Amino acid sequence: MHNSPLKVAPNHPALRRVRTVSRLLDNAIPIPGTRFRLGLDPVLGLLPGAGDFVGAALSVYIVIEAVRFGLPRKTLVQMVTNLVLDSVGGSVPILGDVFDATWKANSRNLALLEAHVATPEPAKAADRRFVIFIVLALLLLLIGIGVVATLLISWVVRTLAG
Repeated sequence: MHNSPLKVAPNHPALRRVRTVSRLLDNAIPIPGTRFRLGLDPVLGLLPGAGDFVGAALSVYIVIEAVRFGLPRKTLVQMVTNLVLDSVGGSVPILGDVFDATWKANSRNLALLEAHVATPEPAKAADRRFVIFIVLALLLLLIGIGVVATLLISWVVRTLAG
């Protein structure tokens, strides 16, 4: 890992990809007659279990890029907290989709990343052990969502099959 934050240009290809993923997940669809925008994250959440997993996996990408850009621990913890809140809150049937539509964790994480790119903190990047911890925590989150999705889908199938 880096000992100091990576200098990233505002038009860096990875940063452009993060912006695209964030926009698609949180703000892709304008709601006519309002200033509100909806993303694919709450739409994916309508698919029981699997949609939450796909949304979380795409959201993890943003955090992984932040790690690659050498963000400090404090910022990475904020990003993971946003992601966990989004994943847990978004997994509640129906209310979770409303939460996903309003919380917009990916937009929050993009804002944290862009703030760092605009004015890199003098603090050094997170150390290798912390980065490994973050990656493992994100993997456990995805595995947990996958297990819950599998259990939910098997329960629905058993219920419908009688």
